[in-house]
Amino acid sequence: MVVGKVVGSVVATRKNERLLGSKFMIVQPLENMKAEGRIVAVDNVGAGIGEIVLVAVGSAARIGCAMDTAPVDAAIVGIIDNSIGLMED
Repeated sequence: MVVGKVVGSVVATRKNERLLGSKFMIVQPLENMKAEGRIVAVDNVGAGIGEIVLVAVGSAARIGCAMDTAPVDAAIVGIIDNSIGLMED
């Protein structure tokens, strides 16, 4: 899993039928996560721009957002309210 900050959203009017109704957010992994580049993640928890989120990647992403047959490799599975030693100042 990756912890990151939601920095934007993606709108796709044409997409795979298994993704219809899905919301997509752009997540910038926190520096100490050792992940490279921004991630486009399916969001079914209602995250907003500026929030710190927990992102499942790989096959865990499909399970985490209950989209077992959809082409998903990143999903926001939680919004972080507070953590100790994780957040950047």
